[in-house]
Amino acid sequence: MAQKLMLLDTASLYFRAFFGVPDTMKAADGTPTNAIRGLLDFIARLVDNHHPTHLVACWDDNWRPSWRVALIPSYKAQRVEFVATGGEQVEDVPDRLELQVPYIRACLEALGIPIVGAADHEADDVIGTLSHQSTMPVDIVTGDRDLFQLIDDSRGIRIVYTAAKGVGRADVYDEKALLAKYEIPANRYADYATLRGDASDGLPGVKGIGEKTASALVTTYGDLAAIRAAAADPSTPMSPSVKRKILDSSDYLDVAPKVVAVAKDAPVGTVDATMPTQVHDPEKWLDLVELLELGSSAQRVMSALNLGPKESA
Repeated sequence: MAQKLMLLDTASLYFRAFFGVPDTMKAADGTPTNAIRGLLDFIARLVDNHHPTHLVACWDDNWRPSWRVALIPSYKAQRVEFVATGGEQVEDVPDRLELQVPYIRACLEALGIPIVGAADHEADDVIGTLSHQSTMPVDIVTGDRDLFQLIDDSRGIRIVYTAAKGVGRADVYDEKALLAKYEIPANRYADYATLRGDASDGLPGVKGIGEKTASALVTTYGDLAAIRAAAADPSTPMSPSVKRKILDSSDYLDVAPKVVAVAKDAPVGTVDATMPTQVHDPEKWLDLVELLELGSSAQRVMSALNLGPKESA
């Protein structure tokens, strides 16, 4: 089998599982398990559908890195919850999901799926770094459009995009598919995203520039530097109103590209992403399966990873 690395945007997947799997799913002691079981089912489906030989669960060691906030203070600010003691900032996560995250991590560790984070970096940056380092094709599983900037046909880097149709029928984006959808090349997606902004991430974008105008600017002028140069040049055919919008957003455009760009040099250390050939910690895994009553979800992920007997459909 040809080698292929699959990188999971883990939080994206367990949030999707939490909101997509009925919250009535719980263990006998009342512990919610919908995100845990949903994530295990997702991993099983992804491995069965895309046949990776290497697999990494990429983790948000810091979901709101200080260096991004220093550049754009509004970055993910709407997701911040201030803890009463000491004013600590944490991500606003539903309580029933927050309870499950340590169990999710424990399950992945017990199975032997490597969990990789990086200090003061998001999972996106871990994904960017590992895909940049990879010597084999890469499938990046995410519901985050920002990672489209990593698509690279010459290196076999694709996005398995779960936001539109879910994990089972996820759209797979290579350069051709991205161009058909957004009319921009992958290597210009970050410029497009900078112009467009993203309210969900607290990125204002250029006021008055939406997706269509951002796409047209990138198609016509190229990268952000060329777009800004065209806006400052009276002789270019760019409309006066668009020029003014870009010039008025100079302060934002000076810093936003670094915030939007996915890092490719995060301190991830040495990672052995080889798919496990046996359960890393069988005793811990069996304890978790029993405690959380993971049942068929445990069987499916074991079967997909070839760590246990095949389950009939």
